[in-house]
Amino acid sequence: MTAVFCYLRAMPRSPGWCGVILAAGESSRMGTDKAMLRWPPGAVSNQTFLSAAVRSLLLFNDLVIVVAGRNESTIESEVYATNASMVCNPEPERGQFSSLQVGLQAVLNRGRDAAMITHVDRPPAERATLAVLRDAFVASPDEKWAVVPEFRGKHGHPILVSRDMIEVFLKAPATAVAREIEHQHQHHIEYFPVDDPRVTLNVNTPEEYAALVSAYGR
Repeated sequence: MTAVFCYLRAMPRSPGWCGVILAAGESSRMGTDKAMLRWPPGAVSNQTFLSAAVRSLLLFNDLVIVVAGRNESTIESEVYATNASMVCNPEPERGQFSSLQVGLQAVLNRGRDAAMITHVDRPPAERATLAVLRDAFVASPDEKWAVVPEFRGKHGHPILVSRDMIEVFLKAPATAVAREIEHQHQHHIEYFPVDDPRVTLNVNTPEEYAALVSAYGR
């Protein structure tokens, strides 16, 4: 009986996956909703940061939830055209962590127990990157509640979290900061090195987007 128990514990995890895209920000520094920026930048394409993120996550998740704020009417057609679901943060002014909690509660409400979380102002990670991150998560021991990609020593997104980490985030006050909570539970987090600069790239200003356009143009 003991041998059977040990064998079962050694089996990899098989969680039910849900992608979460945080898109409730006001994009005040950009001057236009970052969710609707074209991706790839400078290319002739109807794809946006939001639609690219949804399509990327749908390859590795049962469903994708987009958390909107005051921009609900701006992005809803883009959300539904890509077969994602949308939930709205009724008080986005409380900050990004409150949107994270809205999204993670929706994950549990839909019967999933693991999530890939990213921000809409980040270009989607490479497909191969998402594959190795999910494999690393599935193969990790139960005491690891999250896998965080790392590029050249810098932590990035998407982060992959188990139900244990989801519950930690949900029990925290809405004024908390996700990074601080991660630091408090570092022993439960695996930082996984990847060869993908997109995981640490985010775009907040017109100048940063112009630099991205220039880089892809080259």
